[in-house]
Amino acid sequence: MRPSTDPASMAELNRLLRGGPFHLALRAALAARGLPLQRVQHRLAAQGIKVGVTSLSYWQQGARRPRQPESLRAVTALERILELPDGALVRLLAAPAPGAGPARPPGRSYRALFSGGGTVERLLDGMELPPDGGLHSLGHHERVRIGPAGELRVRESQQIVRAHRDGVDRYLAVHHGDPGCDVSRVRVTAYENCRTGRVRCHPEAGVVVAELLFDAGLRRGDTYVFGYGIEDGTGPRSDEYVRGFSYAGGQYVLQVRFDEAALPVRCRRFARTGPDAPRTGLADLTPNGRHRAVHLVEQAVRRGILGIAWDWD
Repeated sequence: MRPSTDPASMAELNRLLRGGPFHLALRAALAARGLPLQRVQHRLAAQGIKVGVTSLSYWQQGARRPRQPESLRAVTALERILELPDGALVRLLAAPAPGAGPARPPGRSYRALFSGGGTVERLLDGMELPPDGGLHSLGHHERVRIGPAGELRVRESQQIVRAHRDGVDRYLAVHHGDPGCDVSRVRVTAYENCRTGRVRCHPEAGVVVAELLFDAGLRRGDTYVFGYGIEDGTGPRSDEYVRGFSYAGGQYVLQVRFDEAALPVRCRRFARTGPDAPRTGLADLTPNGRHRAVHLVEQAVRRGILGIAWDWD
């Protein structure tokens, strides 16, 4: 298809190249040149740049922004392929994404919550999503099952989230296995209203990051309910389960159930402000006899760490 010569279309493209946003400018440039995404991908590949059609589609929809070096290299190449002035698209990436204004207070980084937080952040960066995923939690009910050898066997989550930007269509679940776990054997299962996408792991740190895809993109303010499970069972005997919160707000419920062959002698709930901070808010928890389970309920979580610890004989 020949490049568009429609004056109105070219005027709109020039306007978007001046003021953005990036995704609309990219979409207008693709339409003006009449290039389907598959052909664009092939031209990028001919230059040694590997970008999937799905990523290109997300870029023009505004569901994801290119941030990694290889992605930025692709954007520079796109300027040549689409016959745009040098830097026309790259410059727009310096502006905030639409709808990504200060809808939330600053959150805490993974580095501030976990000793292996830097590894988690690198895995998340590789997926090219906003640092907070564009979602905040309204409610999270988590169930953890401890196996007969005292190992963390399964954890199941049901979450209620609200989008604070347009186009959010996924959630990234982070699993921290106990020291010595085998992340290659960890399994992620989508239960309801989502499906499993990419899964990335770091064997040395025992970290798994899983992408849970929604059926459609959310608009800002939309709520969504979904559930998933993570099967582990590959680590040694566990003595605590913790959940880190980068942002305040939302209800959190944690239930830990023990196998009848591995019953602890004492359970306590606790909070921490960081990985090396002392435990505070200690309170004993008594397992009920029939279900061998303890739980905690936090109506409005604070930034930091919440967890349940237990002692064995």
